[in-house]
Amino acid sequence: MTAPAIPDRPSAGVAADGLRDIVVHVDDTQAGTARLTFAARLARSWDAHLVAVHVQPSTLLPSRISARAGEQIVEILRMQVAEAAARVAQKIAAAGRAEGLTIENRFVEGMPDERLIVHARHADMTVVGQPDTEEADIVEALLFGSGRPLLIVPKVGTYSPVARHVLVAWNASREAARAVGDAMEILRRAEKVTILSADPQGAARRIPGADIAAHLARHGIAATASATFAGDLAVGDALLNRAADLGADMLVMGGYGRSRTREAIFGGATRHVLDHMTLPVLMSH
Repeated sequence: MTAPAIPDRPSAGVAADGLRDIVVHVDDTQAGTARLTFAARLARSWDAHLVAVHVQPSTLLPSRISARAGEQIVEILRMQVAEAAARVAQKIAAAGRAEGLTIENRFVEGMPDERLIVHARHADMTVVGQPDTEEADIVEALLFGSGRPLLIVPKVGTYSPVARHVLVAWNASREAARAVGDAMEILRRAEKVTILSADPQGAARRIPGADIAAHLARHGIAATASATFAGDLAVGDALLNRAADLGADMLVMGGYGRSRTREAIFGGATRHVLDHMTLPVLMSH
């Protein structure tokens, strides 16, 4: 997928009501570089301040381990960490030059899922990558611990950070309501917004999604409401299929409406979307 051109920076009035500061998790991987590019273009489109956080593994090993490993091995570890940090710094500088931004670098030591939470709590949004084995804890930790929305970027493909058609997953839950509130400015700038209610209750008595569509209309956002009947375990698949059918370029949804343990055992929409995502997903809990 080829990302369309980023429009000119918004006026000061638009930026004042939109995203003002964004955090992006950066690592020394190809996906991390693509995520940094995505976040830099997102920051430029909102005229927002961008903070790039790179979490380095600690080189302070317990004495019993360092003694057994030997000073030479410990020094090699330190050199590898320093070299990775230098490469990340070069990538951040290049992304800033490409988008005409001054990107703030924050290089910290520790576990990513613990250290990123602190930085995410002081920003409007955090950009992270689609979870794999190593990043699954990062997404879950930020969703449950930061109190801020995540914009999750697929690990394969190139995507525009400017959402023109947004698909909103709506089930009237607390998590879904939080996601809609967090995405309000993005929805306001979109050319088209579609609300999708999965397995709605009482559909015969009322149009599914009508209430949230009316709420958005009062904010000047015209949204089309629709429904799908997929069954609980197929909701995530239905969301991604509908996004593809509509040509949507962003999905907005609440994350983990039921416990992580239950989703891990029985499956669920959040887990399915995270595992199979084909477009950027704004997720809140």
